[in-house]
Amino acid sequence: MRKNILITGASSGLGHGMAVEFAKQGCNLALCARRVERLEELKAQLEGINPNIKVFIRSLDVNDHDAVFSVFKAFRDDMGTLDRVIVNAGMGKGASIGTGYFHANKQTAVTNFVSAVAQCEAAMDIFREQNAGHLVTISSISAVRGFRRAMTVYAATKAAITSLSEGIRIDVRNTPIKVTCIHPGFIRSEINDKVEKVPFIVDTETGCKAMVRAINKEKANSYVPTWPWAWLHWILRIAPQSWIAKMS
Repeated sequence: MRKNILITGASSGLGHGMAVEFAKQGCNLALCARRVERLEELKAQLEGINPNIKVFIRSLDVNDHDAVFSVFKAFRDDMGTLDRVIVNAGMGKGASIGTGYFHANKQTAVTNFVSAVAQCEAAMDIFREQNAGHLVTISSISAVRGFRRAMTVYAATKAAITSLSEGIRIDVRNTPIKVTCIHPGFIRSEINDKVEKVPFIVDTETGCKAMVRAINKEKANSYVPTWPWAWLHWILRIAPQSWIAKMS
């Protein structure tokens, strides 16, 4: 069992939900996000769920790349070892390319990809030193195709995360270090709470339980919840663009 788990972007949404599920399983947690007051509330909640676990919190803006390395190492020192790091922090700002929202699209591109590279670097630095660990990246079902409007850059960053994860996995294939890429389908969270019509969407708790089950299996790639995404992602890859347009 991976006992000591670090989660970025843990103050809300999927990060918060995964922390709750791992606390129920008796895992010690290292949680970071920009909003430390929310982390304090979450820490109290998790210790109420399971008084036998240790919960460490630190403020972190993942776009401060130097801080990513120092915070990860500080958590490692707190816990002795890091067994699993979940690269979860992300955002979904943006609009159609060429419509005057470059600043928002750039924010999403940097946060979701460049800052994810920083998190993977910091985690793998620790795992290589330990010669053990489980790197988990959070991609998206949108990684399998291009999407329009606000999802254009978001989907592109998630495709990059999937590719990045595979490259790291190949690099450490003959070591005790494991790399898992999770592709959530449509799960209700703060990033999409204003979107009304979404096919097959599930609530945060249902989605996070599915994500944690998949993470614990440590497969290379998982599409969650299993129904319908374990098979539907294959359909999406070959679906006509007219279908994809209706999903975004």
